[in-house]
Amino acid sequence: MRYFVEFSYLGKDYHGWQNQPNAITVQEVLEKAFSTLLRMPVALTGAGRTDAGVHAKQMFAHFNVDEIQDLEQLVYRLNSLLPEAIAVHDVFLVNSDAHARFDAEERTYEYWVLQYKNPFLGDFAHYIKHTLNVEAMNEAARLLLQYNDFECFSKTHTDVKTYLCDVKKAVWELKEDKLVFTITADRFLRNMVRAVVGTLLDVGTGKIKVDDVKSIINSKNRSNAGPSVPAKGLYLTSVLYPKKSIEKHG
Repeated sequence: MRYFVEFSYLGKDYHGWQNQPNAITVQEVLEKAFSTLLRMPVALTGAGRTDAGVHAKQMFAHFNVDEIQDLEQLVYRLNSLLPEAIAVHDVFLVNSDAHARFDAEERTYEYWVLQYKNPFLGDFAHYIKHTLNVEAMNEAARLLLQYNDFECFSKTHTDVKTYLCDVKKAVWELKEDKLVFTITADRFLRNMVRAVVGTLLDVGTGKIKVDDVKSIINSKNRSNAGPSVPAKGLYLTSVLYPKKSIEKHG
């Protein structure tokens, strides 16, 4: 039977979501917890991959096992077993063909920027000393909605068939004491959000002009875009599925 698990994590101490041969990952820790409690090998397929140090407020994965009798008890026991940085919110039965990665229609990320030193957020946001022109950054962000080929923001030498992404939202907002960039798309390329943010921050500091962003995107050349900002400020905040894909059963 196929189950979905909804969970979140702080990525600070992990080498991303996906299993790595010589580094601790969120997938490895979760699979070990499931396998221990269910007393059988459990392999998770995630909604996507996050790089080392990136966080997730909402993430999904699916797995196949025999029927689980008490899902609520399983969630409780998982959270008792897992480290503080990983929390399971729900485990639920879905259709046998539901897929955590391929069925996802939208993914949303946030990137947190601090404009002053904050001892409580220093490990979870990117500190920028320079004054930022947020209006210009938003003008440049809106340009992303006019394009669909984002090879210029992709990590080089990645094994992807296409660099096409449908960006549906890209906006900077002041939220409490943070400047937050929110971006929503059907899919993202490796390192894409961090490269986009680095480029938009270059606009904000006056290093490049808004119109330069058009030339950068058209160039399809990663070396023309801005630097990748640190992973610690990046959060996967939501993954959206069609209702039929994650309709709960039982």
